[in-house]
Amino acid sequence: MPHILQVGLGDRSYPIYIDDGIMATIGADLARRQIAKRFVVIADDLVARLYGSTLLRSLRDAGIAAEILSFPQGEASKNLQVFADLSSRLAQMGIDRKDGLIALGGGVTGDLTGFLAASYLRGVPFIQVPTTLLSQVDSSVGGKTGVDIPEGKNLVGAFYQPKAVYIDTAVLTTLPLQELLGGLAEVIKYGVIRDYDFFVFLERHLDKLLCLDRESIQEMISTCCRIKAEVVAADERESDLRRILNFGHTIGHAVEAASDFTIIHGLAVAIGMVAALRLAVANELCKKQDAGRVAALINAFGLPTEIPTHLDRDRIKKYLLSDKKTVAGSVFYVLPTGIGTVMITNEVSESQVDAVLRGR
Repeated sequence: MPHILQVGLGDRSYPIYIDDGIMATIGADLARRQIAKRFVVIADDLVARLYGSTLLRSLRDAGIAAEILSFPQGEASKNLQVFADLSSRLAQMGIDRKDGLIALGGGVTGDLTGFLAASYLRGVPFIQVPTTLLSQVDSSVGGKTGVDIPEGKNLVGAFYQPKAVYIDTAVLTTLPLQELLGGLAEVIKYGVIRDYDFFVFLERHLDKLLCLDRESIQEMISTCCRIKAEVVAADERESDLRRILNFGHTIGHAVEAASDFTIIHGLAVAIGMVAALRLAVANELCKKQDAGRVAALINAFGLPTEIPTHLDRDRIKKYLLSDKKTVAGSVFYVLPTGIGTVMITNEVSESQVDAVLRGR
């Protein structure tokens, strides 16, 4: 039986299913729930080759008409041009409001497909089928959708919830190591911001998680989704509590953008978390021992902790100021006050930020 969680949003609530091999049963479940009369699966070209036929077979075997549209793999495709191209292709296929979309892939695909679903015909239903660890534990849950523009990451988008999330842990065996590590950065985030016991679980099960032990992986993903669902249910549109999910993302997003996305999102978040820990210690919000313990776990998972020396620090600062979390010119940071608790503040001096960006 799959792990089943619920994102509680009233009449827009939806389930999260977590199991090994669940992709083959998605069609039967969607047929039972009657969400749409046909589906278009959106996937990048790599994921389409790996899993497209499995998902299409599941849908068609359940009597659901389904087709697949693909786009070039990578963050560079999460833009308005690809969004417009996919919109045109949907129109050419005659997709209407009784049809739905399925995001099959990682965070780029989920964000892009979600924004497409929110915008096309002013809203069609969509399903998340995340295939990376990062998207399984984070981006597929919560309804944040959007695309990047040259001025910054995720600056154009919408809050739009899926109808369901299907997490197949079996697909993780095909992930490149870098993608697996990137997901683990988001996993560590949840322990730091919300759950000390989960942080201890990560310390104790590090080897099993890196080896993709089935039981440990499913417990880890389920815990992350539970925490994300609780936060989203309490603050869907990021007016208050949900902002804690941005731990490591303020500087992380700036590093990612300044690298022209050669540093993948999860690895940039790992760097951003360590930077946030240093800011927390500098502001006497967090004990050095706690910050050191978190940094040690990040390092133990094989994640980066320092901003690469070749990145232009002024360019990183430019992206910091254009971050979507900036308000009236003030950059807000999520800073730990211990393991399991954080605070949100804009009372961080420019000199402290400069010091952290230079690794001090």
